[in-house]
Amino acid sequence: MASIKDVAAQAGVSVATVSRVLNSHPSVSPDARGRVLAAVEVLGYRPNAVARSLRTDQTRTLGLVISDVLNPYFTALARSVEEEARGLGYSVIIGNADERPEQQDHHVRTLLDRRIDGLLLSPADGDSPLLTDVARSGTPMVFVDRWVPGLDVPVVRADGHRAVQDLVAHLHALGHRRLAIIAGPAATTTGNERVEAFRDAMRAHGLALPDAYIGQGDFQADSGRRVTEQFLALPEPPEIVFAADNLMALGALDAVRARGLCVPEDIGIAAFDDIPWFVHTAPPITAVAQPTGDLGRAAVRALIDIVEGRAPQSVTLPARLVVRSSCGEDTVTPRSTA
Repeated sequence: MASIKDVAAQAGVSVATVSRVLNSHPSVSPDARGRVLAAVEVLGYRPNAVARSLRTDQTRTLGLVISDVLNPYFTALARSVEEEARGLGYSVIIGNADERPEQQDHHVRTLLDRRIDGLLLSPADGDSPLLTDVARSGTPMVFVDRWVPGLDVPVVRADGHRAVQDLVAHLHALGHRRLAIIAGPAATTTGNERVEAFRDAMRAHGLALPDAYIGQGDFQADSGRRVTEQFLALPEPPEIVFAADNLMALGALDAVRARGLCVPEDIGIAAFDDIPWFVHTAPPITAVAQPTGDLGRAAVRALIDIVEGRAPQSVTLPARLVVRSSCGEDTVTPRSTA
């Protein structure tokens, strides 16, 4: 691999002149700049990113720790983050927490050791001492999708309250009264928020939400299957199961089919976090859709604002209800949340 000294020799200039050209310094003559750029092209020279980072104290690299790389929502989020960062001149290193706090903390430590310029994080647990230390250290950090209450860190997230209200209104209009929910982990903000939004919407329609209709899941398909089996074993099973996550909804669908039951004739299913697969299930699943791509892009811009010395801003974007046939015939048009 050609070195900066090789470029200088090829161009007939000093190493300092090559450095000024590569850093777009204005004090270089057009002739010298042209010779340096030509030598770079001929030799295929690539600047040493590590050496440059030591000089500038920047690596032009961001870290992203997502909760579960197998969840299509987080896969799409990571893709939008990488595309936006690349367009702004940054690279992204991704770590998968697999919904495990200890693995999350491992990735955070590793990324900080790699001298990233900033960290994007969707916390697997809201009670990590490490995240508190990182936030207080002044390391540029932005929470995306989930967050840790009480930490002074910008948050980029979707607000699903209105969309959940639309969902319950839609189900009520279809004649459903016994609605159950598979909740996400209580240690996550999204796990708590979606249950409260569902409870509030039920209350607004005069519907009860008994404890037997609240099942504890963990944002994984197996928990959706297990909780739905418990619902189906009740003396009076629910008419609708609302899963607070897409993978739990797929698990719920498996449990219903394993009983030889049909959706929506015997029981309906709805989900939070729309994914492309829901169009291809039988029947297609009604879901709350988050603006995943917009969230990823907004999170990158918020983080780069901090890195580059601008004031960061938290961003909240609306989610929306996508009505399909998994809860019965669509006889109403829910109000728009776009």
